[in-house]
This record gives sequence, C-alpha cells and structure tokens, in this order.
Amino acid sequence: MYEDVDPFIGTQVTDLPPPTGLAATWWWPKPQVGNTHPGATYPFGMVSACAYSGAYPTGYGLYDLSLEGIPASLHDRPVASGFTHFQQSGTGAIRKYYNYVRTTPMLQPLDDLGQLWDVVDEEAEPGWYAATLSSGIRCELTVGPKSAVHRYTFPAHRDARVVIDLSMGGLVIPYGRTVPLRAHLDLVGPGQAQGEIAVEGAPLAVHVECDAFRWRQMLWYDRRLMPGGTRLDFDRIRPTTLRPFGLMWAGPSEPGQTVELRFGFSLRGVEQARANLEADCGPREGSFVRRRAATAETWREHVETVTVDTPSSAKQAVLSTAVYHSLIKPCLARDESPFWPTPGPFAFDLATMWDVYRTQLPLVTTLFPERAVELGEALLHIAEEEGNLPIGYRMARGADRFSRQGSALAHTFFSDLCQLGLPGMDWDWALVHMVMDLRRGYGEDFLLRGRAHPISHTLDLAFGYWCTAQVAAHVGDRALVEQLVPLAARWANAYDERTGLLRDSEFYEGGRWNYSFRLQHDMASRIALAGGDEAFVGLLDRFFGHGAGPVVQPGPAPTLEEMAAGYALDRFEGLNNEPDMEAPWAYQYAGRPDRTAEVVHAVVQHQFGTGRGGLPGNDDSGGLSSWYVWASLGLFPVAGQNLFLLNAPAWRHARLALGTGRELEIDTVGFVEPEPGGPAQYVQAVQVDGIPLERPWLSGTEVHRGGHVVVELGPQPSGWGTTVRPPSATGPAPRSVGTVPTTKR
Repeated sequence: MYEDVDPFIGTQVTDLPPPTGLAATWWWPKPQVGNTHPGATYPFGMVSACAYSGAYPTGYGLYDLSLEGIPASLHDRPVASGFTHFQQSGTGAIRKYYNYVRTTPMLQPLDDLGQLWDVVDEEAEPGWYAATLSSGIRCELTVGPKSAVHRYTFPAHRDARVVIDLSMGGLVIPYGRTVPLRAHLDLVGPGQAQGEIAVEGAPLAVHVECDAFRWRQMLWYDRRLMPGGTRLDFDRIRPTTLRPFGLMWAGPSEPGQTVELRFGFSLRGVEQARANLEADCGPREGSFVRRRAATAETWREHVETVTVDTPSSAKQAVLSTAVYHSLIKPCLARDESPFWPTPGPFAFDLATMWDVYRTQLPLVTTLFPERAVELGEALLHIAEEEGNLPIGYRMARGADRFSRQGSALAHTFFSDLCQLGLPGMDWDWALVHMVMDLRRGYGEDFLLRGRAHPISHTLDLAFGYWCTAQVAAHVGDRALVEQLVPLAARWANAYDERTGLLRDSEFYEGGRWNYSFRLQHDMASRIALAGGDEAFVGLLDRFFGHGAGPVVQPGPAPTLEEMAAGYALDRFEGLNNEPDMEAPWAYQYAGRPDRTAEVVHAVVQHQFGTGRGGLPGNDDSGGLSSWYVWASLGLFPVAGQNLFLLNAPAWRHARLALGTGRELEIDTVGFVEPEPGGPAQYVQAVQVDGIPLERPWLSGTEVHRGGHVVVELGPQPSGWGTTVRPPSATGPAPRSVGTVPTTKR
C-alpha cells in the first residue's frame, strides 16, 4: 500500500540477515548496494529531486565509485551541499549522472556555496522528500511530471538566501563532473527567472519562481554578485575555463519563515518550461501543498495496483517499495524531444534496457499498457531520427549502444506489445526498424558466420529475429516470416553440445553458466541439446548450488584473484545481478516446477528486506524490484513470448489492477506464511475462473484479461506442471544452423 512505501530501501550497503540453505551458496559479483535514492519522484516523470552529496551514482548518499563488493565510503555520514534534479534510480557505471540545477538554502556568504552540511531528520514518501541541514534550515521537496517545488523553513537570520547553481552537474567522483557547453540566464521579473544550459548535447531549460518578494533577486558569477545585472550569456564554456554561475534570492528571515521555489523544466526552451510549470502547479499561492497532494494521490493510484494480504508489515513494505521502484523510470516526456521538432512521445533515462526488459517493462505493460505503448512509440522515434533502436537512452545527444551488454532488446518489448494487440503502435513502421536494427553491431557477424561474440549476443539476435517474425506475422508479411524463422533458429550455434552450455567467449558481468539458462523461444530443443530433461536439470542443480557449501561474498575492494575465484564457482548470482534472473524458471520447461519453487522461495525470503540495506544489488531502474513483484506473486513473464509462468505465490491473496480496467486475483488454498530458512511450498493444483488448469503457464492475453486464479499449495512436490510443458517454437533440437566460422574466435 502507499503508506508502506519506504523510499530509503536500497540507499545503503546491503544489510540482510545471513542467508541459509540454498541461498547461502550463491555468489554476488556486483556492488552490494541498491544505488537507489529517497528523493521526490513522479511515476515515469521527468523530474526527481533529492539532497545532493555528489556521491555515486545518483548524487545522493555516502559512496564512491564501486563496481564490485562492498562500496567504499566517500562520506562518513549523510551530508548535502544542496538539492538537485534528474537523479537516476538504482543504476551503476553508465557515465552520465545528471544532478542539474543545484538549489541551496544558506545562511552563509556565497563564498561558502558547495560546503557540505550534515543532513538529519530525513523523511520520504512517494513524491516528497524532507531533511534538515545542520544550518538549521528545514527543506522539503515535491515534484510533478515536469516540475519541482521546494519549500524551505528558515530560522531568524539577517541575510538568509536561496542560491541556484546552473553550472554544476554530475558527481564529485573522478570523471563524474558535468560541464555545460552553453548557458543563458535571465531575470525576467520580480521573483521570476529562466535559463537554459546545453549539457552533453541536451538543452535543459528551466523557469523558476520564488515567493520571497521582499528579498533581493540577483545573478552571480564566480561567487561574486552582479547587482543590477539581469542577464548572463555564455556562448562557449570549456572545462578549463568554467566558473560557477547562477542566481539567488537573499534577505532577512523571521523565525519559521517559509520560502517556496517553483521550477518548470523542459528540453524545448524556456517558454515551454514556463508552460509546464503552470500546467503542473497552477497559480503560485499554495503550490507546494497542492503539488504534494496531487503527486501523492497519483502515486497511491500507481502503487496500489498491486495489493496483497500479509500479516507482516515488513513484507508489505518490501512489496510496496518494489512496486514504487518499478514505476519511477523511464522518464516519459511527451512533446519534449530536443533533437527533432515533431510532437509526440519522447523518453529518456531508459538507462539499462538489458536489466529492465525481462521484468520491469512487462510489469509496466501489464499495469499501465498505455504508458508501455507510449514508450514503444518513443523508441521508434529514436530509431527513425538517430538510426538505431537503443538499448539505453539518456538525457544526452545520441542513443546508447552499450555494445557489451546486449543486442536487439527493444525487439523483445515490441513483440509483447504486438502479441497483446495493444492499440497505438504502427506495426508496419516498427517492422522496418526492427529488421534494419538486427543488421547493425554484432548483427553482421551473426548473418555472415551464424554466430556473434560475445556469444550471448548470438542468443539476443536469434531471439530478436524470432520477435520480429511475430510482428511480421501480425502484419501479414509471410515472405518475411519465412526469411526470419531460420535465422531465429541460429540460437543453437551459441551452445556446445558436449557440455550443454554456451561456448567459450567473453561475458558481461557473469560467465557462461549465468547466460546458459535463458528462457528462449525453443526451450524444448534447448533441453534436448543439453541431453534431455535429466541432464538439463542436473546442470541447473549444479548452477543453483544444490549440495554445495556456503560461499564468502566479496568484501571492500576485492582483489582480482578474489573475484576470479568467485566467478569460477559458476554459480547463480542470487539477484545481486541480472544476467541469470530468469534462470529459476528454466526448471519448468524440464518438468520440475518444484525446483523453481525452491529457488524462488530462497530468493524472495532471503535477498530482499527492509531498511536502507534492503536490496542485494543495484536496483537498475526497477529491474530488480520488478523481479521481486512478479516472483512473489507466483507469476513470471517470459519477455517477448506473451507468456507468464505460474508457480507458488508468497502471499495468501493478491490482486492486480490491470491496465485493461479488469482485475487479476490470485488466491491460495493450504497457504502457510513463508519464512527465511523455512520450507518452500509447492503447487498441487490450479484453477482459473473455476476451471482446472494443468499447464504451468498463462498467455499474456489471459493475464491481461484478468480473472480469478486459485493455487492449491502443499508441503511436498506434486505432479502438477510436470507433464504439460510451457510452449516451445519448434520440435527436435537443431545442431549448428546456418554458416559458422571455420576458425576459432
């Protein structure tokens, strides 16, 4: 529920009870921190606002740059030099860190701008963040879709001030700073100013209003006031010549005096920024209270699309916060593209498609299909204007390729949208870009040689061809389907039949075991390639640590040898990282839903908790949190295949308010409240709307249609789901398909 959301979950180093049993055998390669922030956000909104310490990676918090193990501290206590906007959510090292338009309430001279004050009495709820600085100033922030409102409560002081720095951005870690290329700043009237900075190719405009009408309004440059000046223009800024600049309001404050600042933002100029502010916040008087209440109500509607029955307030907080974290990104900003003039959908902060495409995008599609279509249209605009479908897109010029992480990930998203029949997409237009995009990057190697390295891209591309074939079939292009299907079968070229695993290659944040159990479109053939059900289950058992002893996790600054030894375990990463997050459900394709139940139970009960250390790894724009939502519900989306796998829920009762206007209710019979270290529960039988269901899956269409699912649970495995397998695209396993290289790569 809305009141149970704790935005502080995941903001500090992982602090979970020691795992037992199966969970104790899993090894964590990535930083043991959620990398979330507690700032004010709006569902899929442009703007976030939070205290700024300069720490990695959101600008909030305590930590230095970290790539594995326990992150090193940059600060030994919560501190802030002000409050910034456009934080990321749960990401890692992606090299564009935002944190623009730092706003600082001060009682000191301008020379002290940038000083770090202790931050105490922090509070947060969806859409609202508050803290008190050691200067004695109470600070509150709320946001709208394209706006922010700050409210500062000052002590008595003869020269209080609010300082806005438009020159600063990024982080204080090495190479983390952002320098604007151009800037223009105007005082346009009493209590009103506007400006625009070009940062990493993106023009960010702001219109700001301050209600301290009796205070002086001034520009400043290089920490020196410019009395009487009304405009600053910088046509060319270089990192070596940058001097800080901005504007401020200053004057005497009475005890408890409040000052409100309203910010409207746009990527299309100051006039649109002003219009956005007016649309979001209305008239000046009462802006903060009005905006906070409206954002809270919007968040309530979003978070309470997933409700559960649990006696545990802690578990309720974990679930509600997971839903919240899943709906912060991407930033959907209609009519805001700064790179092409046409109106329509625009999206940025799609920072880690390789993390979110499996779980977060299916959750958005299920709960808010119209926003999913909006994102789909935005991706097509990017492809049309910039030449490729991105697997990452930020508030910066140019689509991100991130060549190591993945290929053809937008194709998976499009396939689900198309198979669901959601209105609003031009599938003929989409098909053109999907086909063209498959021939870029590693696509040339895939076409010429039958496989691409890193070998995981062979799986990406083969599945991309399968997803594209679904769209081609939808528009009736049978000739194209016939071209694409044989290329989709080349997934087999990625595997070594002697081991049943992927071929040797380079891998991103994992090894061949982590990538070997992807839920492909032809799992029947995949299992046959590994030697059949028993052999495949044996590989999975070894991967998930059945019979293995506990492992030691990396500590602070782990050595290369320590990390190499961990990777050599060839073990499940326990949701500390995402490459193998769908692997627990691979068991179901081999007739072992009981094994899925055991692994998922261990993850759900051991790897997520309350408090600032409640996440096992980077949340990655909701990729991790959305996994928890699905897994705890006993559903798991097989992305791109219009398919949901069923297993044991972690809740006695759950309800999803679907974007179709219908509801999906999940009830249980024989339910026992699960506990860490306790036994898993196993599905004995399933009914859907009163009709027995022998198959361990539902189609996406069935899920979106809603209904009443009843899951009977018991303490021992049953025969349910062991004979009827989830669907696969073809029959017998192919051997090498198509042209393959004759020389070892």
